[in-house]
Amino acid sequence: MKHITVFGAGYVGLVTGAGLSDFGNRVICVDVDKNKIDGLNLGIIPIYEPGLKDLVDRNKRANRLTFTTDIVNSITKAEVIFIAVGTPPTSDGQANLQFVEEVARNIAEHAKGYKVIVTKSTVPVGTGQLIEKILSETAVDLEFDVVSNPEFLREGSAIEDFMRPNRVVIGSRTERAAKVMKDVYRSLYINETPIITTDVESAEIIKYASNAFLATKITFINEIANLCEKVGADVHHVAKGMGSDHRIGKKFLHPGPGYGGSCFPKDTSALVKIAHQFGENIRIVETVMEVNEAQKRRITDKILSMMGGDVRGKTIGVLGLAFKPNTDDMRESAALTVLPLLIDKGAKIKAFDRVAAKNARALLPDSVEYCKNSYETAEGADALVILTEWNEFRELNLERIKSLLKEPVIIDCRNLYDPSMMEELGFCYDCLGRGSKRDLHR
Repeated sequence: MKHITVFGAGYVGLVTGAGLSDFGNRVICVDVDKNKIDGLNLGIIPIYEPGLKDLVDRNKRANRLTFTTDIVNSITKAEVIFIAVGTPPTSDGQANLQFVEEVARNIAEHAKGYKVIVTKSTVPVGTGQLIEKILSETAVDLEFDVVSNPEFLREGSAIEDFMRPNRVVIGSRTERAAKVMKDVYRSLYINETPIITTDVESAEIIKYASNAFLATKITFINEIANLCEKVGADVHHVAKGMGSDHRIGKKFLHPGPGYGGSCFPKDTSALVKIAHQFGENIRIVETVMEVNEAQKRRITDKILSMMGGDVRGKTIGVLGLAFKPNTDDMRESAALTVLPLLIDKGAKIKAFDRVAAKNARALLPDSVEYCKNSYETAEGADALVILTEWNEFRELNLERIKSLLKEPVIIDCRNLYDPSMMEELGFCYDCLGRGSKRDLHR
């Protein structure tokens, strides 16, 4: 058992703190946001993540997990200090390290004895060296090691990812720090989870490279889907054929309106900036970013095309606002691009997302009407658009939907339904990458 402090009670910090406490460690989560800490002490979880509340409550009851704003006490008690604060992108796409540096200065001022300082936040290469520099210059007598331990959490599946990860990456300069980290993750080590030990800089790159590669897979299959529409192929069959090759793998080969969320947009942009700082170009990733933005606009064009090219005075129902299911995260969601473009062209928008509507209200135009369910969204609409693949949208009463719509038009941006079935039901249905058969030599 280790005494651990996690700086930051946001998405990564809260999941990390709860997960580490469930491994048997004593964990203090510290945050400067008093309202957030007060809420957590009352059992209020500030984010939507399936299973997180149960995990937090269980470890609070066992006295393994506590929440505080007391920075000094949190530092002095800890053997291991995780930095899990935000690193939001600056205006030019670089990661903002302001909060990471603040934590490092607090540690330098108050730490005593040997400390292992762990960057859990996604940070650019060289951040470990920056923290070492701050500590060495400010706390000349402090004995410490800085470790990079990147997170690989998928929103909506974060608990599963933390408790049963594909791998744990530990970037360290000393065997002493690596041993401490293996003790922290002892439960996973015993279960034979792959523990990858490397240097700090390699660990920092691993996170960016991983997310950039996954973003590339998503963008690639979207471009293939666009081609499939033109040649009359089915992207689902293509993806299955590709994914059956173990060198490629089937995951992240699902067409959609483009990637979003807190990681892929920020991390691809940051990786490009890191490369530029060192005189390199990562042209594949730069292209991925451009194509991903174009995909969102392409979805808007598809909706316009299905509605005869003119949406002035027409009502469009939208199912799903979050960038993916099982989260309330609206960051870089396709809805933030598609809906304003449609509104600018004169459309009226009705929308439903059971989880993300609250966050959406602060980000989307005030004219958007928020509905209580899918059927209220469809009622009186000239078309229905599926933007997020929430499970409840897979099981719609389609006869009822058809009766509620002014026109039986559905644009399915997540390919939840079979085109032949939808045609038989009398819908004018469009989706991604499942083009009608045509004579290519005509």
